[in-house]
Order: sequence, then C-alpha cells, then structure tokens
Amino acid sequence: MIGLWLDEIQVGQVVELGTHHFTREAIIAFAKQYDPQPFHLSDEGGREGPFGVLSASGWHTGAAWMKCYVATNQAAEAKFRAGGREPAMIGPSPGFTNLRWLKPVTPGDTISYRSTVTGTRELNSRPGWGLVFSMNEGFNQKGELVFSFEGKVLTPKRP
Repeated sequence: MIGLWLDEIQVGQVVELGTHHFTREAIIAFAKQYDPQPFHLSDEGGREGPFGVLSASGWHTGAAWMKCYVATNQAAEAKFRAGGREPAMIGPSPGFTNLRWLKPVTPGDTISYRSTVTGTRELNSRPGWGLVFSMNEGFNQKGELVFSFEGKVLTPKRP
C-alpha cells in the first residue's frame, strides 16, 4: 500500500485516493458495457427506476475507486524510486467484505475516495508477507458516504 512495507503501515493511517467525476455520458457508456440495467442506461430509465434519476452502476463506482487506488499507489511508488528507495510492491487482494452502495451516484457527482488502515497481520502461511486490512470509502461532493467496503491486501514485510 503506497509503497510501504508491512512494518511501516500504521493502523489508523488514512490514504486519500483522489476523486472521480461522473458524467451522464460515462455513466451510460459504462452501463452499456458492464451493467445494462435501464436506470443506468438513460434519463427515462432513470426516472422510472428505483432512484428516480439516471444513476451510475455500483460497479462503476467501485471501478472508479480502483482507478484512484492504482494511480495513488503508482505515484507513491514512483516517488520512492525517484528518491532512491525501492518501494514495497503490494500483492493481490484475497477479497473484500461488507460492500455497500449507500446512495446513488448521479451525473455531475464527484466522488472522493479514501482508504483507512484498520489492521495488519503477519501470515504464518506465507513467510515474508502479511495482510493489511482497510475501510474504503467514497463520499460525494456534499460529504455524504455513497460507497464503502472492507478490504485486505497482501503486503510484503521488509526483507
């Protein structure tokens, strides 16, 4: 996570991941390709749907979180390399829990994403590795929580 080794990551550490702006065109394009439900595909479908307005697919909201997460990690890793330090490269995620889409994301919304470290644990089954646990959230421009999930990612210990 952001180029840090497991032993450098602190519980409570907050990583601001950036923002993503949702346009009508992008909401519809994503839905056409990945989640073609009527309330994601058109203004009319949105009006007739559960939220009364065109809304982004929850998977679009999640994909935007991942885009911000990857960009934040890549920037942190590049900064370490520019300073002469090799960053820790995170491993895969063994999954997530408690995925929640709390409010619809609609055209014009800008979602700010962040990740807060909630715990770490060394892995006996994989020497040299541990897990970083996190609460991951997205807030709209009004400060309302619209998206969250609890994540975990394999992270190497310092060699």
